[in-house]
Amino acid sequence: MCGRYATAREPADLIEEFGIDWAAVDEQLAPNYKQLAPNYNVAPTDEVYAVVERFPKDQPADQPIAAPQRQLRVVRWGLVPSWAKDPKIGSKLINARAETLAEKPAFRRAFAVRRCLLPADGYFEWFTEDDAGKPRKQPYFIRNRGGGVLPMAGLYEFWRDPHAEPDADPWLCTAVVITTEATDELGRIHDRMPMLVEPENWARWLDPRFEDLDQLRELLVPAAPGRLEAFPVSTDVNDVRNDGPHLIEPVGPQYGASQKR
Repeated sequence: MCGRYATAREPADLIEEFGIDWAAVDEQLAPNYKQLAPNYNVAPTDEVYAVVERFPKDQPADQPIAAPQRQLRVVRWGLVPSWAKDPKIGSKLINARAETLAEKPAFRRAFAVRRCLLPADGYFEWFTEDDAGKPRKQPYFIRNRGGGVLPMAGLYEFWRDPHAEPDADPWLCTAVVITTEATDELGRIHDRMPMLVEPENWARWLDPRFEDLDQLRELLVPAAPGRLEAFPVSTDVNDVRNDGPHLIEPVGPQYGASQKR
C-alpha cells in the first residue's frame, strides 16, 4: 500500500511538468485556490495537489462543447464517494487496487470519468528488520532513481455536504492512490506499490471523454524494474506531526536485490 508520501515541489514546477492549462490555473486563483506548503510526510486526509482534466465552466449552450482543460487542483487524500453519508470514510479509502477498480462501488464510476495524477517526490514503506533478535520496523523512502516526479495514478471524486452552511462551499474533492503488485526487489519491502502513468499516456489517462475500460487498464503498468530506488530514512517519519526534508535523507545504504537480510 501507499500510506505516506512526500510532495515538496512548487506549483509552478508542476504546472510546467504536467502541461497545465494556464487559463485553468487563473480560474482557480479565485476564490478557493490554495498554494500548499511542501509536505515531506503526507498522511491520509492531508491536502495534496492533483492533476486533472475538467470541462470549462459556464460553456455557452449554443457553442460546441470545449475540450477539457488540464488543471492543478488541491484535493484531500482519501476518497469520499458521492454516495457516502459521512466523509470520514475517506480515511479508509486512501488506496485502490488496480486489479479491482472497475468492480468496486467506491471506485468504478471515478475510474470511468474522474482519473488524475498525484505528483510525488517519493513514498514511504516500512520493512520489519531483525534488531538484536527483536523485530523493528524500518521506514524506507522510495523514489525515482536519480530524482524526478513520480506521477502516481489516482482517482478523484466530489462529495456534497448536505449540512454545509449557506455561505460555505458544500463541495469536497478527494482522491485515492491506485496501487499494484510490487514485482521487483522493492517487493521485499512491501508487496504493493503506487501505480505510475508514463508521460506518453497522460493525455488518455486524464481525458474524461476516454471511457474504454479495457484500454484504460492497459495504461496502468508497474514501474519498470530498476526505475525506483529505496533507502532507509529516519524513524521520525513514523510520527505524522514531523515534517521537513530530513525525513527523506538516507540514513543507510540503498536497498537492492543483492543486499543480505
